[in-house]
Amino acid sequence: MSTTETPRLAGKVAIVTGATQGLGADIARVLAGSGATVYIVGRGREAGEAVAAGIGSPARYLEADITDDAAIERCIRTVIDDCGRLDLLVNNACSYNDRGLASSRAEWLATLNVNLVSGAIFTQKAAEVMRPGSVVINLGSTGGKFGADGRAVYPASKAAIIQITKNFAVSLAPLGIRVVSVSPAWTWSPSVESMTGGSIEKADAVGAHFHPLGRVGRGEEVGRAIAFAASADASWITGIDIPVDGGFSILGPDQGRSPREWFARLQPEG
Repeated sequence: MSTTETPRLAGKVAIVTGATQGLGADIARVLAGSGATVYIVGRGREAGEAVAAGIGSPARYLEADITDDAAIERCIRTVIDDCGRLDLLVNNACSYNDRGLASSRAEWLATLNVNLVSGAIFTQKAAEVMRPGSVVINLGSTGGKFGADGRAVYPASKAAIIQITKNFAVSLAPLGIRVVSVSPAWTWSPSVESMTGGSIEKADAVGAHFHPLGRVGRGEEVGRAIAFAASADASWITGIDIPVDGGFSILGPDQGRSPREWFARLQPEG
């Protein structure tokens, strides 16, 4: 972007849930860098204030439990009182509590409450104050599109998010509000970091087998896709899921390799 070009989200006001760390924090940084005033919503005050301080004056931390409807209403009221508008809601907050088939009813309800229901209620209440041209962006996942052993709750929540994106896009279109989901594949985040002992090189090496672009994604890459989807450049886009996945979702079970290569592996050595 040239020094004379206006940032694509200049003058916009955004809420990003679950933005006190990881992907949410990366999204908040990109949106602020694109000109938006960003409200970082989460439950970790120290971490949230640190993210806001690192971004600077376009950012502010709001402490809230998004499973509490009254807390959601307070967040929105604070933003309207401060700025007089809300242009962008990014429903990013997520729980990864998932034991697959062994997940208890309590675990199912708790995880779906965070991942799915809270975003739906936040959208419901935000839409009441949003102007035409506003955007809601939901974080889906490639996990909500494919089967996987040992998981059930998280992918079910992400599949449902992709579906309600379509429904809400239809419901909110008469108000001039667009709704889009963005689905990352493996992205450098606290969960991936914990599995690799903090080595992004190891994450890239393993991720190369599943992503045609040969590595895992970076949070800022997801953030840039969200900044585009929230901008006037995407004004004719609603109700769809945008894969930001390094090609993960275009591969089948053969991982993009030719049958000849797989059969060659079955040949005895010597």
